[in-house]
Amino acid sequence: MSIFSMDLIREAAEQLSTQVIKTPLLNSPVLDSLVGANVYVKAECLQKTGAFKIRGALFKMISLTSQQRKSGVITYSAGNHGNAVSAASKVLGCSAVIVMPSDSPKIKQDNCRWWGSEIVLYNKQTQDREEVVAELIESRGLTFIPPFDDDFVMAGQGTVGVEISDQLQALGKVPDSLLLGCSGGGLAAGVITVINNNYPLANCYLTEAEGYEKWSLSLKSGKPEKLKTLSPTIIDGIAGPSVGVKPFEVLKTKNLNCTVATEQDVFVAMSAAYRHLKIVVEPGGAAALGVLIREKEKFHGQTVVVVCSGGNVDPDVFTKALNHGWISSAVNQ
Repeated sequence: MSIFSMDLIREAAEQLSTQVIKTPLLNSPVLDSLVGANVYVKAECLQKTGAFKIRGALFKMISLTSQQRKSGVITYSAGNHGNAVSAASKVLGCSAVIVMPSDSPKIKQDNCRWWGSEIVLYNKQTQDREEVVAELIESRGLTFIPPFDDDFVMAGQGTVGVEISDQLQALGKVPDSLLLGCSGGGLAAGVITVINNNYPLANCYLTEAEGYEKWSLSLKSGKPEKLKTLSPTIIDGIAGPSVGVKPFEVLKTKNLNCTVATEQDVFVAMSAAYRHLKIVVEPGGAAALGVLIREKEKFHGQTVVVVCSGGNVDPDVFTKALNHGWISSAVNQ
């Protein structure tokens, strides 16, 4: 039985209040003018470990028994969740194994190692990450920390929504729309639960990476889907293969809109975030902002909240975004 609820999110907010950064809700008149809306960007790229993931990972690991923590933990991740589990393990004094795709950004692998985690790489074209993890759990007696498919993880990520609501209230603003990137669905389930509770008229948009439109497929089929074919993409943070069962149960009852971000979209957004908000955002973290800029006519005159969920990007990718000629003309038009 699921224990996920607003009460659990509030408990997470209380327990994490001294452990995570209350990230800013940023606004730029130039970005407002570009989009034709009042845009507020939740800068989770400034969070500890460079992404929102520390919220869910730490709240989940606090819930474990002392014996489970002593035996060590394991997870799979494109990088940000692994980094979060690594950092939480350091805080709580336990060991961690992170199973990552072999093509995951080097900065994300290095960040996990910095916290002291063991990295196990796998080929996502030929191996199943769940099978890799299952073998290590069997041989080592580790406890799995889910990246999204867990009540405590979803509640921890929901604290992003609690902060957004508090910040909007302080500004005297009511959101018309919320956009955020979505892969497994933990962040979306947590944040949208809070926004629906506090602002029931707000429209909520899930942004998926092009070629990874599993939420659109799942909401149409009525069940959580898993992609069979995975294509290479720089939008790695939201390019997982599976929709979470628990996030799907939460989100299937919501009135959601699904959008798709291309690599061009994320380059535009990364450049815009740097130029106008002075923040570094990774491709997956910039996807929702990219969709907002591309589809700005749809949001004209609205108050829009966008979650920029992470900032762990390799320098060459970030440089490519800033130097992309098409982006320069689009952002400065």
